[in-house]
Amino acid sequence: MSFSIPVVRAPVVGAEEGFPVRRVYCVGANYRQHALEMGLDPAREPPFFFMKPYDAVMPNGAVIPYPPMTSDYHFELELVAAIGAAGTDVPVERAGELIYGYGVGLDMTRRDLQAEARQKRTPWDLSKGFDHSAPLGPITPMPGVLMDKGAIELTVNGEVRQSSDLSQLIWSVAEIISILSRYGALAPGDLIYTGTPAGVGAVVKGDRLHGRIDGLEDLSISIG
Repeated sequence: MSFSIPVVRAPVVGAEEGFPVRRVYCVGANYRQHALEMGLDPAREPPFFFMKPYDAVMPNGAVIPYPPMTSDYHFELELVAAIGAAGTDVPVERAGELIYGYGVGLDMTRRDLQAEARQKRTPWDLSKGFDHSAPLGPITPMPGVLMDKGAIELTVNGEVRQSSDLSQLIWSVAEIISILSRYGALAPGDLIYTGTPAGVGAVVKGDRLHGRIDGLEDLSISIG
């Protein structure tokens, strides 16, 4: 048997060659108000992580098919940190050394499957790590920069559904990188979806989603 695994590349602002995606990490409940709306404790306890397949990354302008096995398909707008250098057990004060840049991303979620998994205390894999579940706008190179403020906003069909500021992150980008690197080596090509503000909700076929974060290229997708 012979087969090849495709390389997924996220577009990079000002560069012809894209960012080759290695792994996709996600941080859960990293804004206080979102934790509350999900019925979770917003206390500053150690963050928890989950993953998506690398080929779930979809480009700006994509038409995302409505996934099977759900009737409650949700958006979650997030700042995405792109890793450009390797690191293990990275101190917080050196976390910026791993940063390549940032993009605007969506953690698409089969909320009904997630709710069922939470109730049964089973893994979230099928609710989070499915095809087309990680749309990502163009990555803006910002080597060494730790984004810690700036407006983050999502509209659905022109209506504002999420609106907050990166300063409201419970765990900062530097802290997320430091903690995650204790569990395994981070490497060039890794993406970290850093959590979503309050206001998550369901979408249906035909909806148009537009996400923006100050200083970054916008992300626009539609549900097919």
